[in-house]
Amino acid sequence: MNFPNTFYLLAFVGAFATALIALPLWRKWCLRSGLVDDPGHRKIHEQPVPLAGGLAVMTGLVLPILLGLLALWAQRLNLLSLFDSGTTDRLSYGLNKRSLELAAIFLGAFGMLIVGLLDDKHELKPSVKFAGQFLIAALVAAAGARITLFVPNIIFSYAITIVWILTLINAFNFMDNMNGLCAGLGAISALCFALLSAFAGQYLVALIAFVTCGALLGFLPYNFPRARAFLGDAGSHLVGYLLAVLAILPHFYSQKNPHALAVLSPLLILAVPLGDMVWVVLLRWKLGKPFYVGDNNHLSHRLVHRGFTRAKAVMLIWLLAAILGALAFV
Repeated sequence: MNFPNTFYLLAFVGAFATALIALPLWRKWCLRSGLVDDPGHRKIHEQPVPLAGGLAVMTGLVLPILLGLLALWAQRLNLLSLFDSGTTDRLSYGLNKRSLELAAIFLGAFGMLIVGLLDDKHELKPSVKFAGQFLIAALVAAAGARITLFVPNIIFSYAITIVWILTLINAFNFMDNMNGLCAGLGAISALCFALLSAFAGQYLVALIAFVTCGALLGFLPYNFPRARAFLGDAGSHLVGYLLAVLAILPHFYSQKNPHALAVLSPLLILAVPLGDMVWVVLLRWKLGKPFYVGDNNHLSHRLVHRGFTRAKAVMLIWLLAAILGALAFV
């Protein structure tokens, strides 16, 4: 039985609308509480900008999912009749089968948001921030969301999964250097994972990916081209974490798609942030600088140095990510 496409649309629209509505509320809260990005070195804004993006995106994720779970519970008790019994049974089965894994993933999302908020507010030491990221990545791996790469070794599986999650978190954190860049790349990547999962019949993964895409697009109008709110480390950490998990959850290699090279799909979808991170880290290492100290050597900065406006540079990188993501379907 094919999963109803209406559910995917509802997940996307619900997350989009929730984030769009929640952002102004979180923006006011950030201004009152002092959670803002002040003008300074390597920054172009002249007034404090609220770091409300991560909170809005998380709201866009959580509220539609909670409402969906509530509707499913009411359907099981015959209090509602929103969808057919086959879909109800399928959703219930999938949620029960992967309940521990899904609970750990969303607990990790909250944890990553908190780590980012603390960093936004107090500028955590790199070692402290890394420790928080590592613990959350280890929690996800322990819950069963792991990479294997066809290597039957549990230690390898844990190690590669943790390294992958840490890499994506910091890759998207690096890409949060121009208005709309990080959120736009996250939305494009999430949409690619959503469509791939939906085509493969992996409906739970697809629903999470559509919700992620919708929440990021709901935030984007407040961040591009003129920023009335930033993602902050809370938002960029959350985006990187969600995309890392969405790259792990689908079964790219299966009986229906028995091609080992299919596991390269996540690398194509995430090629832009990964490539930018590798380039910048190698350059900083060559110059003898710590890899975590920011600079203006990212792809976006280099396009601006070539004469592009910031908005056009961001849209060009979005286009590149979309093209590379489309290759994953091949």
